[in-house]
Amino acid sequence: MTIRRATEADQATLRELWEEFSGEVPEPVGEGESWEQEWSDTLDDIRGGGVFLAEDDDGAVGVARVEAPEGGRAHVQLVHVRERGRRQGVAKALMRECVADAKARGAKFVSLDVVTSNANALAVWTRLGFQEFAKFMATPLDALESRLGENVPKGSRATTHVQSDDETSVQRAIQQFRPALVAPQVTSNDSWIRVVDSVLDENRDAHGRFAKEVSERLGAVTVALAVEEGSVVRFRLYERGAMVDEYLSVPRYYGALPMGDELALEANPTLVARLTGADRERVREVARTAGSPGELPPADELYAQIAELMGLEP
Repeated sequence: MTIRRATEADQATLRELWEEFSGEVPEPVGEGESWEQEWSDTLDDIRGGGVFLAEDDDGAVGVARVEAPEGGRAHVQLVHVRERGRRQGVAKALMRECVADAKARGAKFVSLDVVTSNANALAVWTRLGFQEFAKFMATPLDALESRLGENVPKGSRATTHVQSDDETSVQRAIQQFRPALVAPQVTSNDSWIRVVDSVLDENRDAHGRFAKEVSERLGAVTVALAVEEGSVVRFRLYERGAMVDEYLSVPRYYGALPMGDELALEANPTLVARLTGADRERVREVARTAGSPGELPPADELYAQIAELMGLEP
């Protein structure tokens, strides 16, 4: 195998290799470039950067293209090796030529783009020391337009429910937690005492701390149930001061999460049933999660359904 610089006379070969690559790794969104657009960029790199062809006895077996450096960084636009040349070091040999060219032109860094679905390429570039610094993200325009019109935030509201019939002890715990909670609304039914205070409506952390503190002081089960930003529903379930379950109707509402954290925000029907008396299958049915608020009932309605299944006063 030999590697040489490509010239304008190699247009047909370069097009063939580019079309093979585009077929194997199609543009993830949009229609992608035409060959005319690609050839214009390739010509720029033939004249001012580096375009290299790997050849064996049967002809061209691979191609790599690196742009002229800008700001000390050279960007590799394309690396493609045909099936017969793979796992034989062809890609590395092509990259060595790109690196030598970039270094000679003053580059200090080399960058490239890789489609996340191309697992083999991701593994290769990771082994060679490339690190991820940005994510390219896209969504269908119609879907985004729909989501932007969903549930304009209407504010947050929070309720705390204590599994107790001792209202005096609950009132005492409220004052010990935060004396500023002056005369909160406290109501009760047969099993639960409900505490509502506007101080906690807009402060998720304070709401959770309050439910935890009351649970710990009274050795009771507490539920911190809230509608957040008028769009999503959250509950946190405490037992003797320990949070044993947390649910958020749209786990990624506030931003992307690792898969494990996203799964942790799904309701645990067994725990909810054991601690609140809810029907486990009903918990599965009602306390669902989704990718956007529009895929679930309106937040106020979902809040009321969750309160009902736990036997709470909404």
